[in-house]
Amino acid sequence: MGIIAEIKELVKAAKERDPAAINTAEIILTYSGVHAILSHRLAHWLWQKKIPFLPRWISQVSKFFTGIEIHPGAKIGKNIFIDHGMGVVIGETSEIGDNVTIYQGVTLGGTGKERGKRHPTIGNNVVISAGAKVLGSITIGNNVVIGAGAVVIKSVPDDCTVVGVPGKIVKIKGEKVLSDEFHRVNLPDPISEILKTYKQKIDSLEKEILSIKKSLEK
Repeated sequence: MGIIAEIKELVKAAKERDPAAINTAEIILTYSGVHAILSHRLAHWLWQKKIPFLPRWISQVSKFFTGIEIHPGAKIGKNIFIDHGMGVVIGETSEIGDNVTIYQGVTLGGTGKERGKRHPTIGNNVVISAGAKVLGSITIGNNVVIGAGAVVIKSVPDDCTVVGVPGKIVKIKGEKVLSDEFHRVNLPDPISEILKTYKQKIDSLEKEILSIKKSLEK
Protein backbone atom coordinates (compact mmCIF):
# COMPACT_ATOMS: atom_id res chain seq x y z
CA MET A 1 0.00 0.00 0.00
CA GLY A 2 1.34 3.45 -0.92
CA ILE A 3 1.85 6.20 1.63
CA ILE A 4 -1.13 8.26 0.36
CA ALA A 5 -3.47 5.26 0.53
CA GLU A 6 -2.15 4.44 4.02
CA ILE A 7 -2.81 7.98 5.25
CA LYS A 8 -6.33 7.95 3.77
CA GLU A 9 -7.05 4.65 5.52
CA LEU A 10 -5.79 5.93 8.89
CA VAL A 11 -7.80 9.15 8.54
CA LYS A 12 -10.93 7.18 7.64
CA ALA A 13 -10.47 4.91 10.69
CA ALA A 14 -10.06 7.93 12.97
CA LYS A 15 -13.20 9.60 11.63
CA GLU A 16 -15.24 6.40 12.00
CA ARG A 17 -14.16 5.66 15.59
CA ASP A 18 -13.36 8.99 17.22
CA PRO A 19 -16.27 11.44 17.64
CA ALA A 20 -13.73 14.26 18.03
CA ALA A 21 -12.12 13.51 14.66
CA ILE A 22 -13.62 15.87 12.10
CA ASN A 23 -10.91 17.66 10.19
CA THR A 24 -8.57 15.60 7.98
CA ALA A 25 -5.66 18.00 8.33
CA GLU A 26 -6.00 17.96 12.11
CA ILE A 27 -5.90 14.14 12.17
CA ILE A 28 -2.81 14.00 9.96
CA LEU A 29 -0.94 16.67 11.91
CA THR A 30 -1.94 15.95 15.52
CA TYR A 31 -2.95 12.31 15.96
CA SER A 32 -0.06 10.42 17.56
CA GLY A 33 -1.62 7.07 16.63
CA VAL A 34 -1.46 8.00 12.95
CA HIS A 35 2.18 9.06 13.26
CA ALA A 36 3.10 5.86 15.13
CA ILE A 37 1.52 3.58 12.51
CA LEU A 38 3.13 5.43 9.60
CA SER A 39 6.52 5.14 11.32
CA HIS A 40 5.88 1.48 12.00
CA ARG A 41 5.03 0.72 8.37
CA LEU A 42 8.46 2.00 7.35
CA ALA A 43 10.27 0.31 10.24
CA HIS A 44 8.50 -3.01 9.56
CA TRP A 45 9.39 -2.88 5.85
CA LEU A 46 13.05 -2.33 6.74
CA TRP A 47 12.82 -5.11 9.36
CA GLN A 48 11.55 -7.54 6.75
CA LYS A 49 14.50 -6.60 4.55
CA LYS A 50 16.76 -7.57 7.48
CA ILE A 51 18.33 -4.12 7.58
CA PRO A 52 20.15 -3.76 10.93
CA PHE A 53 19.76 -0.96 13.47
CA LEU A 54 17.64 1.43 11.37
CA PRO A 55 14.22 -0.19 12.07
CA ARG A 56 14.81 -0.10 15.83
CA TRP A 57 16.08 3.47 15.62
CA ILE A 58 12.92 4.54 13.78
CA SER A 59 10.71 2.82 16.37
CA GLN A 60 12.56 4.51 19.23
CA VAL A 61 12.33 7.95 17.63
CA SER A 62 8.62 7.34 17.05
CA LYS A 63 8.20 6.34 20.69
CA PHE A 64 9.93 9.56 21.80
CA PHE A 65 7.53 11.74 19.81
CA THR A 66 4.28 9.76 20.14
CA GLY A 67 4.53 7.84 23.44
CA ILE A 68 3.66 4.67 21.50
CA GLU A 69 6.20 1.85 21.33
CA ILE A 70 5.78 -0.63 18.48
CA HIS A 71 8.53 -3.12 17.79
CA PRO A 72 9.36 -3.13 14.07
CA GLY A 73 8.84 -6.90 13.97
CA ALA A 74 5.15 -6.62 14.93
CA LYS A 75 2.63 -7.40 12.17
CA ILE A 76 -0.26 -4.95 11.98
CA GLY A 77 -3.24 -5.26 9.65
CA LYS A 78 -5.35 -2.70 7.82
CA ASN A 79 -7.56 0.07 9.18
CA ILE A 80 -6.07 0.13 12.69
CA PHE A 81 -6.90 3.02 15.02
CA ILE A 82 -4.81 3.87 18.08
CA ASP A 83 -6.78 6.45 20.09
CA HIS A 84 -4.70 8.85 22.23
CA GLY A 85 -2.08 6.11 22.41
CA MET A 86 0.19 7.29 25.21
CA GLY A 87 1.78 4.26 26.90
CA VAL A 88 0.80 1.72 24.22
CA VAL A 89 3.38 -1.07 23.87
CA ILE A 90 3.26 -3.69 21.09
CA GLY A 91 5.83 -6.48 21.28
CA GLU A 92 7.98 -7.99 18.55
CA THR A 93 5.96 -11.12 17.74
CA SER A 94 2.55 -9.48 18.11
CA GLU A 95 0.15 -9.97 15.21
CA ILE A 96 -2.83 -7.64 14.84
CA GLY A 97 -5.67 -8.17 12.38
CA ASP A 98 -7.82 -5.66 10.49
CA ASN A 99 -10.14 -2.98 11.92
CA VAL A 100 -8.63 -3.13 15.42
CA THR A 101 -9.02 -0.25 17.90
CA ILE A 102 -6.45 0.24 20.67
CA TYR A 103 -6.74 2.80 23.45
CA GLN A 104 -4.11 4.39 25.66
CA GLY A 105 -2.00 2.34 28.06
CA VAL A 106 -2.56 -0.98 26.26
CA THR A 107 0.22 -3.58 26.33
CA LEU A 108 0.52 -6.49 23.92
CA GLY A 109 3.42 -8.11 25.72
CA GLY A 110 5.07 -11.30 26.85
CA THR A 111 5.03 -13.15 30.13
CA GLY A 112 8.81 -13.57 30.26
CA LYS A 113 8.43 -17.36 30.23
CA GLU A 114 8.21 -17.92 26.48
CA ARG A 115 10.63 -17.98 23.58
CA GLY A 116 9.97 -17.50 19.88
CA LYS A 117 6.32 -16.51 19.47
CA ARG A 118 5.82 -14.83 22.83
CA HIS A 119 3.29 -12.08 22.13
CA PRO A 120 -0.44 -12.17 21.37
CA THR A 121 -2.23 -12.67 18.07
CA ILE A 122 -5.23 -10.34 17.78
CA GLY A 123 -8.09 -11.09 15.38
CA ASN A 124 -10.20 -8.71 13.28
CA ASN A 125 -12.63 -6.10 14.60
CA VAL A 126 -11.20 -6.20 18.12
CA VAL A 127 -11.45 -3.35 20.65
CA ILE A 128 -8.79 -3.22 23.39
CA SER A 129 -9.78 -0.63 25.98
CA ALA A 130 -7.58 1.71 28.01
CA GLY A 131 -4.99 0.10 30.27
CA ALA A 132 -5.68 -3.48 29.19
CA LYS A 133 -2.78 -5.97 29.15
CA VAL A 134 -2.80 -8.92 26.77
CA LEU A 135 0.14 -11.13 27.64
CA GLY A 136 1.77 -14.22 26.19
CA SER A 137 1.50 -16.25 23.00
CA ILE A 138 -2.29 -16.33 23.11
CA THR A 139 -4.96 -15.76 20.48
CA ILE A 140 -7.74 -13.21 20.75
CA GLY A 141 -10.56 -14.07 18.34
CA ASN A 142 -12.53 -11.85 15.99
CA ASN A 143 -15.08 -9.31 17.26
CA VAL A 144 -13.73 -9.39 20.82
CA VAL A 145 -14.00 -6.49 23.27
CA ILE A 146 -11.42 -6.32 26.07
CA GLY A 147 -12.47 -4.05 28.93
CA ALA A 148 -10.43 -1.26 30.48
CA GLY A 149 -7.71 -2.49 32.84
CA ALA A 150 -8.26 -6.17 32.03
CA VAL A 151 -5.29 -8.55 32.19
CA VAL A 152 -5.77 -11.30 29.61
CA ILE A 153 -3.43 -14.30 29.82
CA LYS A 154 -5.58 -16.97 28.14
CA SER A 155 -6.87 -17.24 24.58
CA VAL A 156 -10.34 -15.81 23.90
CA PRO A 157 -12.75 -17.19 21.25
CA ASP A 158 -14.67 -15.06 18.75
CA ASP A 159 -17.49 -12.70 19.72
CA CYS A 160 -16.65 -12.37 23.43
CA THR A 161 -16.34 -9.55 25.96
CA VAL A 162 -13.54 -9.93 28.53
CA VAL A 163 -13.09 -7.91 31.74
CA GLY A 164 -11.22 -8.12 35.03
CA VAL A 165 -7.94 -9.34 36.51
CA PRO A 166 -7.35 -12.00 35.41
CA GLY A 167 -9.55 -11.50 32.37
CA LYS A 168 -12.81 -13.44 32.34
CA ILE A 169 -15.41 -13.79 29.62
CA VAL A 170 -18.60 -11.99 30.66
CA LYS A 171 -20.46 -12.01 27.34
CA ILE A 172 -20.64 -14.34 24.36
CA LYS A 173 -22.25 -12.89 21.23
CA GLY A 174 -23.70 -10.11 23.37
CA GLU A 175 -25.30 -12.47 25.88
CA LYS A 176 -24.18 -12.50 29.50
CA VAL A 177 -22.25 -15.58 30.51
CA LEU A 178 -24.47 -16.07 33.57
CA SER A 179 -27.48 -16.79 31.36
CA ASP A 180 -29.32 -20.13 31.56
CA GLU A 181 -28.14 -21.03 28.07
CA PHE A 182 -24.47 -20.68 29.05
CA HIS A 183 -24.92 -22.89 32.08
CA ARG A 184 -26.73 -25.53 30.04
CA VAL A 185 -23.78 -25.60 27.69
CA ASN A 186 -21.16 -25.89 30.44
CA LEU A 187 -22.79 -27.92 33.20
CA PRO A 188 -22.54 -31.75 33.08
CA ASP A 189 -25.50 -33.76 31.78
CA PRO A 190 -26.96 -35.65 34.80
CA ILE A 191 -28.54 -38.38 32.63
CA SER A 192 -25.20 -39.11 30.97
CA GLU A 193 -23.50 -39.27 34.37
CA ILE A 194 -26.07 -41.79 35.67
CA LEU A 195 -25.77 -43.97 32.55
CA LYS A 196 -21.99 -43.88 32.83
CA THR A 197 -22.17 -45.03 36.47
CA TYR A 198 -24.53 -47.92 35.63
CA LYS A 199 -22.31 -49.01 32.75
CA GLN A 200 -19.32 -49.18 35.07
CA LYS A 201 -21.34 -51.33 37.52
CA ILE A 202 -22.54 -53.66 34.73
CA ASP A 203 -18.97 -54.08 33.44
CA SER A 204 -17.81 -54.92 36.94
CA LEU A 205 -20.62 -57.51 37.42
CA GLU A 206 -19.84 -59.12 34.05
CA LYS A 207 -16.22 -59.57 35.08
CA GLU A 208 -17.26 -61.17 38.38
CA ILE A 209 -19.71 -63.56 36.62
CA LEU A 210 -17.04 -64.54 34.10
CA SER A 211 -14.57 -65.18 36.90
CA ILE A 212 -17.10 -67.38 38.78
CA LYS A 213 -17.96 -69.28 35.59
CA LYS A 214 -14.29 -70.08 34.93
CA SER A 215 -13.76 -71.30 38.49
CA LEU A 216 -16.79 -73.66 38.24
CA GLU A 217 -15.53 -75.13 34.96
CA LYS A 218 -12.24 -76.23 36.53
